Amino acid sequence: MYYLLFFVSGFPALLYQIIWQRTLFTLFGTNVQSVTLVVTVFMLGLGLGSLAGGVVSARKNARLLALFGVAELCVGAFGAGSLGLFHWVASFTAGKSLATTGVVAFALLLVPTLLMGCTLPLLSEHFVRRTGNVGESVGLLYSVNTLGSALACLLAAHFLMHALGESGAVHVAVCLNVVVGTCALALQRLPAAAESEGDARARFKTAAEPHRTIPLGAGMLLAGTTGFVALAYEIVWYRLYAFASGGTAQCFAQVLAYYLFGIAYGASAVRSASRDKLGNDSRKAMAAGAEVTLLAGIGAFLMGPLLGVWVSHVLIVPVFAIFAFAALLGALFPLLAHATIDPADKVGRGVGLLYLSNILGSTLGSFLVGFVVLDHWSTRATSVFLLALGVAIAFVFAAFAGPRARKGFLAAECLVCVALAACAGPLFSNMYERLLFRNTYKPEMHFAETVENREGVIAVYRGKMELPYEVETVFGGGVYDGRFNTGLLHDSNGLFRVYAVTAMGPTPRHVLMIGLASGSWAQVLANDPDVEDFTIVEINPGYLPLIRERAEVANLLTNPKVHIVIDDGRRWLVAHPQRFDDIVMNTTYNWRANSTNLLSVEFLRLARAHLNPGGFLFYNTTFSREALATGISEFPYALRISSFLAVSDSPLHLDKDRWRAVLSAYRIDGQPVFDLRDPSQRAAMEKVLHLADQLDQPGSNLESRASLAARLQGVRVITDDNMATEWVDPDGDQGAAAHN
Repeated sequence: MYYLLFFVSGFPALLYQIIWQRTLFTLFGTNVQSVTLVVTVFMLGLGLGSLAGGVVSARKNARLLALFGVAELCVGAFGAGSLGLFHWVASFTAGKSLATTGVVAFALLLVPTLLMGCTLPLLSEHFVRRTGNVGESVGLLYSVNTLGSALACLLAAHFLMHALGESGAVHVAVCLNVVVGTCALALQRLPAAAESEGDARARFKTAAEPHRTIPLGAGMLLAGTTGFVALAYEIVWYRLYAFASGGTAQCFAQVLAYYLFGIAYGASAVRSASRDKLGNDSRKAMAAGAEVTLLAGIGAFLMGPLLGVWVSHVLIVPVFAIFAFAALLGALFPLLAHATIDPADKVGRGVGLLYLSNILGSTLGSFLVGFVVLDHWSTRATSVFLLALGVAIAFVFAAFAGPRARKGFLAAECLVCVALAACAGPLFSNMYERLLFRNTYKPEMHFAETVENREGVIAVYRGKMELPYEVETVFGGGVYDGRFNTGLLHDSNGLFRVYAVTAMGPTPRHVLMIGLASGSWAQVLANDPDVEDFTIVEINPGYLPLIRERAEVANLLTNPKVHIVIDDGRRWLVAHPQRFDDIVMNTTYNWRANSTNLLSVEFLRLARAHLNPGGFLFYNTTFSREALATGISEFPYALRISSFLAVSDSPLHLDKDRWRAVLSAYRIDGQPVFDLRDPSQRAAMEKVLHLADQLDQPGSNLESRASLAARLQGVRVITDDNMATEWVDPDGDQGAAAHN
């Protein structure tokens, strides 16, 4: 019953983490600074909680199960009001500096994460008093709790978030907290659980054999470094899987689920080994730790190459590879606990200190690798660094193992590590090409350029891409992100949509664009002679060097009326009060993670507050029925042009005569878009203009608000809470979206 409760306890804890982090990302931004900050604060709270739990568990006659139950009930009470609290606080602080955001996030998350973090030390103390074996108790508790968290990830990815939204999923978590807390309080009343600490400890010391341990400081150092490596590898694995999946909302939860399943299995295996093989000899545990560290490093290093080879054939294989490699990493913490902590001396305090060190190391790994290392090193270089760090950690384990270490086996593992590092170039060659093109990949397919930074991976491919001529196509985060193309004669980029901006409303003088990508759309608007001031907000600075090297768009970066800001688009709007005549967004696919932040009702209301009278918002719905329905639900006037939707508080009309005059005079870098002296180009312009004659015709790219309202009746609108298009299988929308 105790293990079942701790299993269930892991479910709401991870569910809260997914929901709270997602909510805070919406409020504070999805740029890497905000994401890293929120994750770091969450982990830090867990670490401080483990320290507090260790201190409390060492108190004489502490009623450990009752404390665990109270902690669960308090977390549930906080969870019940958490989303309302977050939004209320954000109304005063969103858009502030990173330092202010950090303080606010820490204040919001400190109490619940501290309570979550204290539970493992409390229950570890409770069980070691009765089993007499640290590895067995910590291994099983760590395993069942992590297993509950892994199950929460899978259910969140495939059901809870889509069916219930953020608020519904929080209600599920709160109910589970109440059940666990109430049952723990009831169990505390049983005679066995109510045994006094003094009686239990006296009985235990009489029966226990001497336990040789390594110094607590050394155990804490190893717990921190192994946590660093484990979380660093998770960051790398998520980057690879996100690129392979195109950044679906489910991707993070799925990777985390299999990672946690592996951690749970590894911890469970240590439980069995501690009971049957390790005994009270810490050197056996350290010898096992040395071998496991090297095996985990070898497997984790190979994840990228393996995923690149297998992703086009058997996707389930690399998923189970995450499970296998994480299982090795998951064995290290209970092994360290077994080798470091004397079962007769304040186990909860020892577990709390080790857990704190492990979490601090994990936090540092997430921060340094995700925020710093991957901004300067490639995935290959980062993997080599982590492999070398794993070898160094294994040597420390082996040093404490002494004669128990199997020198020949460790030497063989080290030789494999050296060979892998030496062959890193060929192993990682064309990895991202394989991940992107999958079963259509051919050895001759190479990216012209690849940019890796902390915001993600951008690649440029030069080829026909189902066109009769070669083009340079940009892929951001594993999905199509535009082409380097500014003309309408060979419109490979759907540019007729952005050229239509000048013919739909008042003359645009002050324009905002959210999203830069190839810079092609921005170059078109920047060359509109009526535009006086053009602000562009882009989340990934990696696009800038690519634009700088393409003559077709390069002068966008030196155009005096263009101002490029690197920030999250929604966060920037919250922080800046400026108003614009038009806001243009070539928004990413509606099924990608965090796309809700630029498609929801709440965002549309934010954008409306930044429009001048007569202005309109023009954004890519990627043909999502929910995105279209959301737009027309918030604005009285709307006009669909292909996948784009223009919405406004003023009438919208695609004026053909005005559009003809604009296109006739339009020049990009001094060159006319259409040379009207050429009959074929005059005919091409008329073909573009014919769009204005097709309003509401069957199959037309031009559709009125009335027509949209008639065919979208009953379609639910997107909110920050329901995230209507994110947590679903994207295959249904990808086919239509691919035409953008």
